[in-house]
Amino acid sequence: MPKITEIKKLKRLYKVTFSDSIEVEGDFSDKIYLSEDSIVHFFLSVDRSFTEDEVEEWLSFDQFARGKALALYHLGFKARTAHEVRKYLIEHEILADYADRVLDHLQEIKVLDDENFAENFIQGKINMASSGPYQIKQKLMQKGIASSTIDKALENSFSEEEQIDVAYKLAEKYARSKGSKYPLKQLENKIVEHLMGKGFNYSVAKIALESLELEADEEEEADLLYRELDKVARRISRNYEGYELKQRITQALARKGFSFDDISRALRDYDFDA
Repeated sequence: MPKITEIKKLKRLYKVTFSDSIEVEGDFSDKIYLSEDSIVHFFLSVDRSFTEDEVEEWLSFDQFARGKALALYHLGFKARTAHEVRKYLIEHEILADYADRVLDHLQEIKVLDDENFAENFIQGKINMASSGPYQIKQKLMQKGIASSTIDKALENSFSEEEQIDVAYKLAEKYARSKGSKYPLKQLENKIVEHLMGKGFNYSVAKIALESLELEADEEEEADLLYRELDKVARRISRNYEGYELKQRITQALARKGFSFDDISRALRDYDFDA
C-alpha cells in the first residue's frame, strides 16, 4: 500500500508526495496538491498509508473547499452574480462540477442571490438616475442573470412612475447641456432619442419630455439659424446656384429642425455674394 513520503508547503498549497505513482483523475502521478484545509481535515502526515479511493476523497473535498474559499474571497470585495463567481472559479482551476456545487451551496445559504443582486443593481441605477429598464436589463444579462429574474426584479423595483422620474432628470440634464445647440423641435427629438438610448420606451420618454415644458428662445434660435445657414451655404454654394441652391439649403435646415417660415425669412435676408 502506498504511503505519503513528503508534505511540502508551497506558496498557496501543499505538495503531497507518494512512495508510488497512483492513478489520479485519469493520469498516473506520485504527487497531488492540496489546500491546508484538506491537510488538516484528513489528518494527513508523512508515512500515512492510503488507498486510491481515499485520494479521490481528498481531492473531491479539496476542490469544494478551495472553490468555496475562492468564491468567498471574490465576494468579499463586492456583490457578484452566480455567473461571475462561476467564471472566477473556473479561471482559478476549480473543475466545473465542483464550481457548480460551490454555487449551489452559496445560493442555499443566500450568500449568492441573483434576484437580490438584480434588485440592488436596479435601485442603484434609480438613485443615480442613469438608466432605463431596457439598458438595465441588457447590463444584467451581460452579468449572466436570467431574463426572467431580471423582469421580476424590474417589476418589483422600477415602477413606471419611477421610470418617468428618472427619465425626466436625464431629459433635464440633456436640455441644459445641449439646449443651445439645437432649435426647439430638434432638441425635443434629440431628448427622446437620448432617453430611448438610455433604455426607456417611447411613451415614458414623451411624458418626460412634455414634463420639461420647453420653450423656444426666439433670439437664440434666430442666431442658431443664421449660423447654420451660413455653414450650409458655404458648403454647397460651389455646386448649386439660384433656386436649386435655396431649395437644398431649405431642405438641409429643415432636417435640422428649423421651420420653413423661419428658413424663408432667413434666406430673404441672406447675402449669397458676401
